[in-house]
Amino acid sequence: MTEPTPGLVIVDKPAGLTSHDVVSRVRRLAGTRKVGHAGTLDPMATGVLVVGIGRATRLLGHLLVTDKAYDATVVLGAATSTDDAEGEVLRRCDPSAVTVAAVADGVAAMVGDIDQVPSSVSAIKVDGRRAYDRVRAGERVDLPARRVRIDAIDITRIELPEVDLTVRCSSGTYVRAIARDLGDTLGVGGHLTALRRTAVGPFTLADAHTLEELAESFALLPIADVARRCFRTVAVDAAQAVAVGFGRRLDLRLPEPGPVALFGPDGAFLALYEERDGQAVAVAVFC
Repeated sequence: MTEPTPGLVIVDKPAGLTSHDVVSRVRRLAGTRKVGHAGTLDPMATGVLVVGIGRATRLLGHLLVTDKAYDATVVLGAATSTDDAEGEVLRRCDPSAVTVAAVADGVAAMVGDIDQVPSSVSAIKVDGRRAYDRVRAGERVDLPARRVRIDAIDITRIELPEVDLTVRCSSGTYVRAIARDLGDTLGVGGHLTALRRTAVGPFTLADAHTLEELAESFALLPIADVARRCFRTVAVDAAQAVAVGFGRRLDLRLPEPGPVALFGPDGAFLALYEERDGQAVAVAVFC
């Protein structure tokens, strides 16, 4: 079988599909099984999903995609079993007395490094199965708190009971949990009704394509372009390029500890290297 052209496809995931469903669709479109994704989105969420093709699947684990951005709609006045509109309503409370100042104070208290209990319908695996699969099968799932970083929460609209938020945060942050915790802080309960991921690391909705668009024209970001976008770069000479192909250490000063993308004299992306004991050492070789 011909090796597929390596690169990334940035998918605008629709609601109702799992990330695995998207990978299956992209496999068919790309004509290869060598497809993987970075940064799971659960079924109700839409937006940016980074998908690797061919050798670029090995690049996914090294990409600097720990920063995420989301647009979300929270409905105050009802707490649900899933922290979203698909769950059973556990309690209701009239939110009409909630003030704009109280909402602002509530979201401000969640900014920074916090211990967050993930939503029970998160994509976290529990004994090999996604938490959301277990919950929707009727099981009770209790997940421990984890340390996350929320860089900013901006309120873009308040029309009670709805509150629209833009969230910038680290990987592992659950926006459903933000909706739940905001409702708890305000004493009225809250849940998420819409979630759209707008950015993963340097990749945004401007880079993304729907599955229908990809079926018409398969928009692939070549692996060399991805490497230039995501890492500091260093050009090596022909002799060094041969050594890189064998994954050998180089007597080469890197601009930072790494990983750093090495490019050959012809402009081809060769490998990721990092500094170790005064030398440049291979992290992953792609040539």
